[in-house]
Amino acid sequence: MSALLDTLAGIRAEVCALHAELTRYELVVWTAGNVSARVPGHDLMVIKPSGVSYADLTPESMVVTDLYGIPADGEWENPALTPSSDTAAHAYVYRHMPEVGGVVHTHSTYATAWAARGEAIPCVLTMMGDEFGGTIPVGPFALIGDDSIGRGIVETLQASHSPAVLMQNHGPFTIGKDARSAVKAAVMCEEVARTVHIARQLGEPLPIDPDKIESLYDRYQNVYGR
Repeated sequence: MSALLDTLAGIRAEVCALHAELTRYELVVWTAGNVSARVPGHDLMVIKPSGVSYADLTPESMVVTDLYGIPADGEWENPALTPSSDTAAHAYVYRHMPEVGGVVHTHSTYATAWAARGEAIPCVLTMMGDEFGGTIPVGPFALIGDDSIGRGIVETLQASHSPAVLMQNHGPFTIGKDARSAVKAAVMCEEVARTVHIARQLGEPLPIDPDKIESLYDRYQNVYGR
């Protein structure tokens, strides 16, 4: 148990610190958005509490749940706090994508604007080829409250290189091998959403040949990124 407590303490500290990156890059407002991380070797995850201001987040306030979003019992828990309203979506992703170690949700302005239109972000930037391996896809409309959002995330991303999905009329969700990677994907998703939007105001962006996209992605993920 002591080893688990030490592991949880480290993950809670990391997840708390990563929420500051969401505000630093202006990806969230008020209490919206969340970061979660899988607890390696255990059917547990750590996620932001619901309705708590970013300025008031502490490692101790991060909520530990099982992979169905049910708060875990234990001396590490604060019963006064409830997990994020998006917990069921995060938990579904962890159950069905074992390679995923972190999940992030934001309402970042430009990416959410694309989601509101139900339009995928076309791969017209080498940065997109590097980071996303092609288009950033749109996931289906789904209501908050059960695992419908999670199902849409998994169904969409399992058929894509992209670590980001724009859930229709909702906003971006990103995944990664760990929570930090998922936060990076959220930051990059907003950056390319903004850039491609601006490019379209000037004219029609030039597409990149699919073979070139695959080459960019392979090099970045397997050579440069390492």
